[in-house]
Amino acid sequence: MTRICVAGGTGQVGREVVRQALAGGHGVAVLCRTPPPPGAAARTDGAEYFRADVTTGEGLAAALAGADVVIDCLEGRSGTALKNFADGGARLLASAQDAGVAKAVVLSIVNCDRSSFRYYASKAARELVYERSGLETVALRATQFHSLLATTFAAGSKLRIIPVVKGARFQPIAPADVAGVLLEEALAPAPGLRHSVKTIGGPEVQGMGELARQWKAATGSRGRLVTIPLPGAMGKYLRAGLNLVPEERHAGETFSGWLAKDADSL
Repeated sequence: MTRICVAGGTGQVGREVVRQALAGGHGVAVLCRTPPPPGAAARTDGAEYFRADVTTGEGLAAALAGADVVIDCLEGRSGTALKNFADGGARLLASAQDAGVAKAVVLSIVNCDRSSFRYYASKAARELVYERSGLETVALRATQFHSLLATTFAAGSKLRIIPVVKGARFQPIAPADVAGVLLEEALAPAPGLRHSVKTIGGPEVQGMGELARQWKAATGSRGRLVTIPLPGAMGKYLRAGLNLVPEERHAGETFSGWLAKDADSL
């Protein structure tokens, strides 16, 4: 049995990693700033939860004790968490090395190193921390999640519009599929490389308009599809198709299939 420490194990991908690891018979420690109470949706029976903070180092030693591998699903979307995202990764890896952890796998975003969008740039900086660490490390770059598109469409639908970025195409992927590959990488034998980068994309590449129509049909939204330009770094990233990796399609859940399965929660 492998003991896996999942950093950020209460997020949408982290929860799936925890669930799949436990189903595979592995021991799981979840590292998070605020452990969910028993019975909460973000908590999985069978896992051990530790209060820990990578921005300060508090609680890391206890969470990492006895772990064979770390899977890092942490996010830093805004404020101090975004500003210190790379530093937090370095602190996590240093503590992992002190604890005798052999391997660390980090969740990242496709072509994040080719975007100046601040959130994506922070992912690239964290990847660099992993590359320079003394551990065996893997960065798994994934395309955008199905939930990102659904959230975007739902936000606009409140104003009776469904935003479609002009010229944008997406290759969305299910968090559960990403979690499965993270776990595979964590448990795989050492490839002989100290650091490697893997890429995973969703099973289909579709225009944002088509994805919006699928969402509208699944939810019954009365919103009108409206094509909008998207300026700035994110718009440049999408127009260049840097969010797509058609050569790395993963035979997982499609956007329409995900919508059908999660229709009640959309």
